[in-house]
Amino acid sequence: MERVPLVDEAMKKAAVVWLTVPDIGPAYPVWCVWIDGALYVVSGPGEQAAPGLAEATTACVTARGDHGGRIVTWRAAASRLTFGTDEWDTITPQVAAKRLNARGTTEEIVTRWAAGCVVSRLEPVGEPPEAGPTLPDASLAAPPPPTPAARPARRPFRLHRVRKRPR
Repeated sequence: MERVPLVDEAMKKAAVVWLTVPDIGPAYPVWCVWIDGALYVVSGPGEQAAPGLAEATTACVTARGDHGGRIVTWRAAASRLTFGTDEWDTITPQVAAKRLNARGTTEEIVTRWAAGCVVSRLEPVGEPPEAGPTLPDASLAAPPPPTPAARPARRPFRLHRVRKRPR
């Protein structure tokens, strides 16, 4: 598969992307690392949640620029790295070295991932459906989903009422 320069350049600079997994719901942000033409995402206990990615065979990835604007959206073939393979032994230390705020050494992180996490590989497939002039003009903002945590704002409590003196 021929690599798309826009995807390559955008992903080299991206630390976070928005991921859409078919039949899962709206896009969600994930921490990621771009290595040799593929995006790697770690999910599981002690790491980020990536609903549906472990079982997915396809996904859509959206990269944003420094100012928050969408740069490109591309389709990906999703697969899992298997512990003990050459790909696992080559890629996971590189991903672990880029992991910010992780506890332990690179070897300890990779061992923890092998025990209970999923390392997913997302490889670009075809031309990006959204790039340059095909990017949407609208904001695409959606209202927040309903939650039981929301409550109406109350007026602030005042111990004493301050009255103005007539002049």
